[in-house]
Amino acid sequence: MTAQIIDGKALADALRQSFKARVEALAAKGHKPGLVVILVGEDAASQVYVKNKVNGCLAIGMHSEKITYEATVDQATVLAKIAELNADPNIHGILVQLPLPKHFDEEKVLEAIAADKDVDGFHAENVGALAQGNPRFIPCTPYGVMKMFEKGNVDLSGKEAVVIGRSNIVGKPMALLLINAGATVTVCNSRTKDLAGHTRRADILVAAVGKPKFVTADMVKPGAVVIDVGINRLPDGKLCGDVDFTGCLEVAGQITPVPGGVGPMTITMLLANTIEAAERKAGL
Repeated sequence: MTAQIIDGKALADALRQSFKARVEALAAKGHKPGLVVILVGEDAASQVYVKNKVNGCLAIGMHSEKITYEATVDQATVLAKIAELNADPNIHGILVQLPLPKHFDEEKVLEAIAADKDVDGFHAENVGALAQGNPRFIPCTPYGVMKMFEKGNVDLSGKEAVVIGRSNIVGKPMALLLINAGATVTVCNSRTKDLAGHTRRADILVAAVGKPKFVTADMVKPGAVVIDVGINRLPDGKLCGDVDFTGCLEVAGQITPVPGGVGPMTITMLLANTIEAAERKAGL
């Protein structure tokens, strides 16, 4: 058996095309969606992510801008800028690119963003709404995964789901979304005892542990849906996920590749959250 590949790039492209009409409708009413991305420091990966986010907005007619600071900037300066953007009616989404330099209190910075402009879904108020099953903004990567389940006609109700990884960005919100969809969810990490015993039970397996090719074919239940959230660079410069794609391809029922799987969906759902924020502001 060879798994069906869930093409995240194709789905992301189709969704972005569908977003254009919503952006045009909002712009016609004077509510052109606007996203500001704040980048502190010169982390190379962060610079690429920010560039892709800004370009993604511009490509569908949204307003987007990048605000950059040196790594040595005082936290108070960034907090003052966030307060200014919170008060700007033309900005619907504010995103602070992580990670921040060590002298920053990451939680304080994220909490400074107005909850109704927190398009990353990291504000405590938005996390609480997600936990209650009434999300305002869903964190972008798990949101993208849920869209992939939808596209792949994956019925989550009553299924055994295992999430490897417990981060606030992916693991925890992913588990909450699966619970809300009716799955029975186990959250594991790299130190879980008998990890393979858990993963082999999973109808749905989401890997977000940050270790290259960590999930091997013998850890996957035949026919399972395998979602690879990881992105790792190997010594030869090539990218790979947290799943041994070649091996698992022969066992899984559906699987996401890296690159071209979850990655393109993350930025796409950031655009979706910003458009939704603008629609709420416009009363639509």
